[in-house]
Amino acid sequence: MNEPVFNVAYASAYDDLYRGKDYRAECDVLEALFQQYSARPVRKILDLGCGTGNHAIPLAERGYEVVGVDRSKHMLDQAKNKADETGLSHRTTFHCADIRALVLHETFDAAIMMFAVLGYQIENDDVAAALRTVRAHLSDGGLFVFDVWFGPAVLVQRPGDRVLVQKNGGETIIRTGAGALDANMHTCNINYRLWRLSGDRVLEQTEETHRMRFFFPKELDYMLQCAGLRLMALRAFPDAQCEPDEATWNVVGTAQPA
Repeated sequence: MNEPVFNVAYASAYDDLYRGKDYRAECDVLEALFQQYSARPVRKILDLGCGTGNHAIPLAERGYEVVGVDRSKHMLDQAKNKADETGLSHRTTFHCADIRALVLHETFDAAIMMFAVLGYQIENDDVAAALRTVRAHLSDGGLFVFDVWFGPAVLVQRPGDRVLVQKNGGETIIRTGAGALDANMHTCNINYRLWRLSGDRVLEQTEETHRMRFFFPKELDYMLQCAGLRLMALRAFPDAQCEPDEATWNVVGTAQPA
């Protein structure tokens, strides 16, 4: 698996970088999938790879009890602050842990891995361990929802170079991303460089390489089976009503205990 990413500099800029990502709309998709595929009412959710809580907090606002897990303490610090600021600490709990080796001694109505968290599990053993964690913490009749990069689309579109600029008050955040495809290993290496500027003065800069795995339908089906889970549907994301194709970089999957 990758070396740890989301260091303090990257984590502190994370929410600014993804300000345009509509997490509440994604929570609408999650709720629709809960209603469509879950065999039991969803009240208690395990958010694996919860980051800064951008799914956990809106879900808690909607009345769910959410337990978030992430291995980046810097990301979790922000999630906890958001829970405190929004008065949702009573509905949210956060643990700093590796999702491949998590043991909470409780089960949940639903487990989620959003924003390509499963894709950070590079080796087959990593994927298998993360999926076993899901099965161990999922109640019978519960639902697992996850999104990943869709292999057929990645091979056609291929990763490229990108620049993102975000203004935050008097500061500017610039992030460049250079992607390289390894088709044989089903991975993309993305080298991020980030600068935080005030005028023409550099306040902070950092560099991280994120190695991401992409998946194919039969591969996912088999890996889920091996973990005691059954793939129910694989749809385009965020439009979960559509079948994925070579133009669909992101897909959302649903699975239940076999």
